Amino acid sequence: MAYDEVLERRMEMLKRRIGELIAKDNQYGLGKQEGQFLQRTIKELHQTNFELNAK
Repeated sequence: MAYDEVLERRMEMLKRRIGELIAKDNQYGLGKQEGQFLQRTIKELHQTNFELNAK
């Protein structure tokens, strides 16, 4: 698997996880730890996107 494919797959997984967390936040709210995890996941998504576009 090429590095670009790995980054694309990672972005898909991060987007799915972010979507799940946002849905949970909308329904029940997030705890402090989950909120921090969401922020870290969004940062990872941006970093992965930057790496993918840098090529």
